[in-house]
Amino acid sequence: MMKNVITISREFGSGGRTIGKRVAELLGYAFYDSEIVNQVAERSGFSSAFIEECGEYAGARSSLLFSLATASQYTAGGMSVQDKLYLEQENIIRELADKGGCVIVGRCADYILRERKDALHVFICSDMESRAKRIVECYGKKDKSPEKRLAEKDQKRRVYYRNYTGREWGAMKNYSLCLNSAALGLETCAQIIVQAAK
Repeated sequence: MMKNVITISREFGSGGRTIGKRVAELLGYAFYDSEIVNQVAERSGFSSAFIEECGEYAGARSSLLFSLATASQYTAGGMSVQDKLYLEQENIIRELADKGGCVIVGRCADYILRERKDALHVFICSDMESRAKRIVECYGKKDKSPEKRLAEKDQKRRVYYRNYTGREWGAMKNYSLCLNSAALGLETCAQIIVQAAK
């Protein structure tokens, strides 16, 4: 059975987004990443930056922007703004999947679409050295070391994923396919995913 929906979960700096985009090109599928954030922003009235903040800092809640914006904002049913935004994101991901022919990067899409028989769930990992090199190439040098940035970003993703799925982010049993982009290369990873989808 052809997989009409492919979800890509990834370690920061592993090239997962690039691989996902390439898979979409090879299959002629739509590609969704930041577009989901923009749609949530449109529907909720919050800025895209705030939506990103809610995803990035879920569980950590250390940002001033996040703290100020959510301190007293609850929906009529007592649901936090963060939870409301997650549910909106979930609805959008389901709608996009129902259209078929798409690659969705991150945002717990593997969990949200876990019951779909036409979905292929992929996790991309890589070694620390390759990831550190990649984030410096893509995002430049910062005050923090690349290794520290990687550890922090992965921890935030891990906490966010656990908060909303109850599952362990990156655990192989949660995915159809796990690939090491440092060992295989980005193009080979993309080709393997395409073959698995067929």
